[in-house]
Amino acid sequence: MHAISPQSGVLGDAFACDCGAVLAGRMTAELHAAENGLCSACLGTAEEQLAPGLLRGCSACVGTGRRKEQITWQLAYAEAEQRITMSLVRGIVAGFDGPFRLSEIADTVRAGLGLATGRMPVGPRVRDLLLRMQAGGEITMLSAPDEMVGTDMVLYRDPQWQRARTLGI
Repeated sequence: MHAISPQSGVLGDAFACDCGAVLAGRMTAELHAAENGLCSACLGTAEEQLAPGLLRGCSACVGTGRRKEQITWQLAYAEAEQRITMSLVRGIVAGFDGPFRLSEIADTVRAGLGLATGRMPVGPRVRDLLLRMQAGGEITMLSAPDEMVGTDMVLYRDPQWQRARTLGI
């Protein structure tokens, strides 16, 4: 299996593939990766860099470095976008009087839609919708970060929110 790695150089962004190809720019590297069956997000390395020095398995290809798995995940997420709507998540959140966790909402969505675990990326889709609700002031995050990465990045494993209180003025 090939992998494409960044190379520092005078010309700016450059990448080198294990097959010997030298690629100028990220777009060229992504195209080369796709043409060779590699994930165009991690360029076949199976890892994504969250912050300098912090790597994790690539979420686009599920840590395989392969294009097929990347496309499968993207199609599953597109299906999740169609089936897991904002109104569905809002309705579930409305049923909680107190704090709730991402996992509770995701499990309720999964059960309500009759989805087997792993059938669709329910958690990531629900997380995205909850974050939109938070940005809109509908819910408030209660969780403290589980981990600090550097000085400007935090990680949450199973964040907790509650519905925002409205003032009757």
